[in-house]
Amino acid sequence: MMQLIFDVDGTLTPSRGEMDSKFQQWFNGLCRKYPVHLVTGSDKPKTIEQIGKDTFNLCFTVYNCSGADVWQSNKQIRFDNWVLPADAEEFLQAELKNSKFVLRTGLHIEHRTGMVNFSIVGRNATLGERKLYKQFDNQFNERIAIAKRFKTEFPQIDARPGGETGIDIFPVGKDKSRILDDFNGNNLHFFGDRMDKAGNDYPLAQKIIDNGRGYCYYVKDWTDTWKELQLLCPDV
Repeated sequence: MMQLIFDVDGTLTPSRGEMDSKFQQWFNGLCRKYPVHLVTGSDKPKTIEQIGKDTFNLCFTVYNCSGADVWQSNKQIRFDNWVLPADAEEFLQAELKNSKFVLRTGLHIEHRTGMVNFSIVGRNATLGERKLYKQFDNQFNERIAIAKRFKTEFPQIDARPGGETGIDIFPVGKDKSRILDDFNGNNLHFFGDRMDKAGNDYPLAQKIIDNGRGYCYYVKDWTDTWKELQLLCPDV
């Protein structure tokens, strides 16, 4: 049977926003008909905030924190207790200080299970403040540059832009592609909005394609995801 895998932020929801109610109702029907899996850089509380508890529990598996914290409904299957080294955190603090984007909203280094999310504008930013940073980053590619510098300084740790304003940081090899160890067969269908080479969906997409495990859908937003799904799953 077809296995459906989804990023969340920007793929099933607006960035940092809640799932559209009509899409959510349709998606819940999809979850009842097919094995649906989520893989997101966010933690469990943030994922539930975006998609709702009912949808979370309808999914076959939810891989939070890029697969470091794995849930099936209310049961935690496994977790990774990796912690960012102190010198790496000092490096990020220096990047925060030196950034030419002047707005700061707080919670710039968010420690999650098995990973860290780093944001220059901060995780407390409003939608308008996030939009300002997105425009800045689109012009100057700051996140890609920070990630490159970080990986040069700490080659044993990976860093990839995730969502619109953050950088996901985790041990090398512990990206979203780790979840493939849980899947059998070659009928996987993965949907994500950051499949560009620097994005946090890229490692999983690359591994699916390179190993002939299925298909990848590089979507622009949740409306694009819904359109693709209606073509793929007309029986829902």
